[in-house]
Amino acid sequence: MLVQPYLFFDGRCDEALEFYRSALGAEVTMLMRFKESPEPHNPEMCPPGADDKVMHASFRIGDTTVMASDGRCLGKPSFQGFALSLTVPDEAEAERRFAALADGGQVQMPLAKTFYSPRFGMVADRFGVSWMVIVVL
Repeated sequence: MLVQPYLFFDGRCDEALEFYRSALGAEVTMLMRFKESPEPHNPEMCPPGADDKVMHASFRIGDTTVMASDGRCLGKPSFQGFALSLTVPDEAEAERRFAALADGGQVQMPLAKTFYSPRFGMVADRFGVSWMVIVVL
């Protein structure tokens, strides 16, 4: 059994994929736009004029595959009730990745030493996706 996160960016998926490429070294492994679908898409799922929006994408961050879509293309992504945890090998990497994710986002808990890690912090990126960055020794 495999559980993978699937993120809906409501019209900002291309922007999100580019951000994760830059911030985390993500590699897009698959991308299909609504106009490439072999079947017509439901107009309730994506408004007219959204043919160039992302119907489905997969990308890798390290050893993890994350899936994404523009979903209903409404421009109002909502990510509540979960966070993605990014485990990095050292404090320098934690500082670098945390700063990249925080660019245009909101720090929820500054990156700092804790009793369980030399660096741990929480940040919501510019799309509202919550991240926990942790160094595990």
